[in-house]
Amino acid sequence: MAKPTTVQRVEEIIKPIADEMGYDLWNIQFAKEGSDWYLRIFLDKDGGVDMNDCVDFTHAISKPLDEADPISQSYMMEVSSPGVERELVKDEHFKKYIGSPVMMRTIRAIDGVRDFNGKLASYENKEITVELQDGQTVTVNKKDTSYVKLDDFDINDFSKEL
Repeated sequence: MAKPTTVQRVEEIIKPIADEMGYDLWNIQFAKEGSDWYLRIFLDKDGGVDMNDCVDFTHAISKPLDEADPISQSYMMEVSSPGVERELVKDEHFKKYIGSPVMMRTIRAIDGVRDFNGKLASYENKEITVELQDGQTVTVNKKDTSYVKLDDFDINDFSKEL
């Protein structure tokens, strides 16, 4: 069996705490930026996450993380909401947001295009299908995307305000 990654070790420690507090552990990232390492934890819950939720969760996980010490180097921890234009990461994210507007960037261009905006039409066996505004669809494997994010901006909503 493969050795768990840093993110997997952190998730094993904090997921039970998130569940107990009523949060959905949306995503965990551990990344180096410049000379610094960052542990980014994204939480969600019905009605959204506010600053108090982030502070409460930070306090709840700090001691268990310090005691388990899953990260050997020093790092900065950030706890936040995944935001309005949240990145869809887990299978359940894709399934939950079928029918929602998304922005998708592919790793390699498809017919000269890497950025696609449209409606998440389906998600099966890691295959993402986005219905574009002109009614055409594009289907790619999840591993061939740089990201898929919810798209909060709807041009039709904007034009109604003018």
